[in-house]
Amino acid sequence: MIIIPVERKLDWKRPPWLTLTLIVVNVLVFALYQSGDSKLIQQAVEQYQRNDLLVLEAPVYESYLRRQANVHEDAQAQEQLDALSEIPATERDQILTLWLLQDPEFYAYAQENGGRYWQDAELTRWSDARANIQSRYLDRISSQRFGLKPDEVRIADLVLYQFMHGGWEHLLGNMLFLFLLGFAVEQALGAPRYLLTYLICGVFSGLAFALIEGFDGPPLVGASGSISGLMGMYIALYGRQRIRFFYFVGVYFNYLKAPALLMLPLWAGKELWQYFAIPGSNVAYMAHLGGLLAGASLIGLFHKNWLKVEEAFLDVPEDEQDAQFRKEYAMALASLERFEFKHACAQFTALWRRYPDRWILLEHLYQLAKLRPAEPAYLDHTVELMGLALRQNRFSQLTEVWDEYQKLAGDLRPLAAADHNRVLFAALKAGDLKTADRAFGRLQATGEALLIEEACRLLVVEMDKRQLGTRAEKYRRMLA
Repeated sequence: MIIIPVERKLDWKRPPWLTLTLIVVNVLVFALYQSGDSKLIQQAVEQYQRNDLLVLEAPVYESYLRRQANVHEDAQAQEQLDALSEIPATERDQILTLWLLQDPEFYAYAQENGGRYWQDAELTRWSDARANIQSRYLDRISSQRFGLKPDEVRIADLVLYQFMHGGWEHLLGNMLFLFLLGFAVEQALGAPRYLLTYLICGVFSGLAFALIEGFDGPPLVGASGSISGLMGMYIALYGRQRIRFFYFVGVYFNYLKAPALLMLPLWAGKELWQYFAIPGSNVAYMAHLGGLLAGASLIGLFHKNWLKVEEAFLDVPEDEQDAQFRKEYAMALASLERFEFKHACAQFTALWRRYPDRWILLEHLYQLAKLRPAEPAYLDHTVELMGLALRQNRFSQLTEVWDEYQKLAGDLRPLAAADHNRVLFAALKAGDLKTADRAFGRLQATGEALLIEEACRLLVVEMDKRQLGTRAEKYRRMLA
């Protein structure tokens, strides 16, 4: 479930310079500093393989996972065991090596119990080699140096962890929400107080994570706790005023208008539910919750003095065009509620022609067209929505729409080769090799020789980059 407040529109006459600066800093930290992590990991892998440590650790690791799954009822360990059995033999050593190097809990277990599995000479060789890899490579990875470690909370790390991320998807998702929420809070508080409260929320978010996760969790990185603080501040700024929220649940999305503070327990409940419902998740739900409550508390405690907000911020102006759009949009939604799908489709189509920048309209048209997958409109809106998702770098939505179309209408009205090619390129960019393989299979079925050859060449290059020799050879044979 996603809930985003959308009461304020961005005023480019007063650009949110600090929010934009924070976004640039986060991107630069990831692109310039954290980009070195991959090299360190690769060097660690090479050193690990050179010392032939996998032969020693692999049997111990399987025993360790079974112990965690059976004795401690660790669901994540059971998932890893299941995944381990499904890894192709050609990729098993490479994947298992990465798992072992990035599992500090197993490393600690092996240090404590290595004598039960290895002879003294083997134990000494393993201990020396592993300590060397740890100090020269793994301890120098950005998350290990400046991430927030639950068992070693340092003041500097409480700030620095907020500017690092675990991957491009993590970064881009956070920066999107930072922009959506930050510009409004910056306008309300002014740049200096906005920056200070943003960092304070991140500090409390980190402390909540460390306190609740205990002393054996992985380092925390990411701006999501600070951004959750912005959500808490935004909600508290409006208090009991009814404001608009965009929400997305499963495949359904819409707008609602509700008292702002009503969203606070709803959002907090969502984080708590996900924390208990998805054990072992890499998402720091408790950090989100800590930031959310910190942001709301700051406004609640200091809004009459230090964080006093200009009344003009709360008086949201409505221009005539927006008022007309909302009126006609509400009428279209009312048609949907009465199950007048044909009439609703005509209303949304007219709105989409007049407001091509309101992508929510295309989403409605797509959902309506999906009710009759054999009709040409479903193909048309699918292609439009895929193009929009690609332009906005929403890869997960692009894949979801593409997959859904294959199931409902792929054989009735096949997508063009270029559409499958777009999914293939996007999947490779996102590192989703499974989707890339499926997209290439669909592309092959179209018989478009030129695009197939181009895709083959690209796949050879990408598989070589990832050192997936077997897959690269498969596509080389196709080219031959």
